[in-house]
Amino acid sequence: MLQSEFITSSIGKKIVIAVTGLFLFGFVIGHLAGNLLIFAGPDALNSYARKLRDLAPLVWSARFVLLASVVFHIWTSILLTIENRAARPIGYEVRKTIQTSIAARTMMLSGLVILAFIIYHLLHFTFRVTHPEISHLTDSLGRHDVYSMVVLSFQKVYISAVYGIAMTLLCLHLAHGASSWLQTLGWNNERTQPLFVRISAAVSLLILIGYVSIPISVLCGVVK
Repeated sequence: MLQSEFITSSIGKKIVIAVTGLFLFGFVIGHLAGNLLIFAGPDALNSYARKLRDLAPLVWSARFVLLASVVFHIWTSILLTIENRAARPIGYEVRKTIQTSIAARTMMLSGLVILAFIIYHLLHFTFRVTHPEISHLTDSLGRHDVYSMVVLSFQKVYISAVYGIAMTLLCLHLAHGASSWLQTLGWNNERTQPLFVRISAAVSLLILIGYVSIPISVLCGVVK
């Protein structure tokens, strides 16, 4: 009973959002590290993809946990937003909006757009159903040719644009979210909050640069 009351309380919802958010933040960094192998060449990226495929049970378990985290994060955020708006006077809301950043004001919108992008991303690179003409290639060793799939995908300007916009929204979301989650978990305070805000923004910017460097490099012919 106490656990149920805690989870349904405002602080309980904030902690669920914080824990799932930090887990997803870690995944975004780890996923980027794997993606950047494209700069090491076809063999490096295709070997990495093959290793993940060989670890399919473990990988799918991780994906299930990731999906559950996304669902809990978004659903709890929606419930908390509805709860806060119901309890907040209109006048206070207007003053608060003026004081907050763009990232803070668009957290719900960016979160929903990111969810739509995740679905597209899975259909594109994981289930390989959105672009079948370039998603089922194999390399000279008979491995799934992830390298060619990525290059051929990002040579299409509209796909690169979709990924660029999604990554920008993601990093805006992370920049505000990370410092907020740390505060919710009690890992910083009013004195250290400005420092954590700057660190979160810097890390999010580096993540953005890392992700968009891939489609930009493909479009510029650096990766081909």
